[in-house]
Amino acid sequence: DCEGAGEQFAVTTMLGSDHLKTDVTLPVHAAPAEEEGEKKLSKKEMKRRAKKEASKKVDPNKPEEHKVPGAVDYSKDFFARRANLTVSGQLNVETHACALSDVYTFGPTFRAENSHTARHLSEFWMIEPEIAFADLTEDINLAEDYLKYCVKYALENCADDLEFFETNPNGEEGLRDRLRNVLENPFKRLTYTEAIEILQKAEADGHKFEEKPVWGMDLPSEMERYLCEAIYKMPVVLTDYPKDIKAFYMKLNDDGKTVAAADILVPKIGEIIGGSQREHRRDILKQRCIEMDLDPKAIWWYFDLRKYGTVPHAGFGLGFERLILFVTGLQNIRDVIPFPRWAGNAEF
Repeated sequence: DCEGAGEQFAVTTMLGSDHLKTDVTLPVHAAPAEEEGEKKLSKKEMKRRAKKEASKKVDPNKPEEHKVPGAVDYSKDFFARRANLTVSGQLNVETHACALSDVYTFGPTFRAENSHTARHLSEFWMIEPEIAFADLTEDINLAEDYLKYCVKYALENCADDLEFFETNPNGEEGLRDRLRNVLENPFKRLTYTEAIEILQKAEADGHKFEEKPVWGMDLPSEMERYLCEAIYKMPVVLTDYPKDIKAFYMKLNDDGKTVAAADILVPKIGEIIGGSQREHRRDILKQRCIEMDLDPKAIWWYFDLRKYGTVPHAGFGLGFERLILFVTGLQNIRDVIPFPRWAGNAEF
């Protein structure tokens, strides 16, 4: 799920094609059959069984199959295992980065978060570069350059469209000036801790937030927008977030409390890009998995990238629809994708 909300769609064909069928039965694991008591087994049979059990090859690095009586038996499903739709292609594309250096993925992603805000969809597209031999600073530089490139392209090649979005009755006044401001100034960079201190000072000076700004919180959009709209009036890059609110794969900083993560915040939207330097130290990665209640065996292949050493690498994700929302000045993300799908709606 990477940096998602932990909510994923499940994929199954076990419900059948007839949605009106009333007797759908899912296969479940049966209770183990009662075996003959050991006292009734001959020594030869006991020895044979012990030898058979010992001959089973078990990879200690891969997850063990647990057959819980009464639980759904996913071995009967299409993929012969439980499968979910991903919220990111990042973990997979890291395999390519370790082989090909600089890569990216651009594809649909899915999130089952029950959100009804103007910034969230259940199906959206993500652009996710991954670069080898790079630290967090180089990752931020690439993200800033990429965002500026997209804005510059829109200003130069879609001038008529941007004029329409700015001048029509429901458009954003000053849209093109806001976009030019993105190009003309370097993004403001500060740490998460510095941002919290700024927000706390603003609250002390009388500004009202829906939540109290405290270190360790996942910043709501309201506070993200306050930083880039009211304080700096430009895109802002926040770095070094608390490890407990970020994903397991982000490189742990020397302080042991924060990770080498960066979010780019922009006016009107808040977070538009999220990225990090990846944790390339295998032992620390394992510890972070345990802290986040993720079984390291579940991502054994990801650990294999670091088995014989690896290279420092980093990457980020940019939600394509949020980019369009930012450039056009529209108010709702559902207006910038042809067939929007969100909780409670999948009409087309």
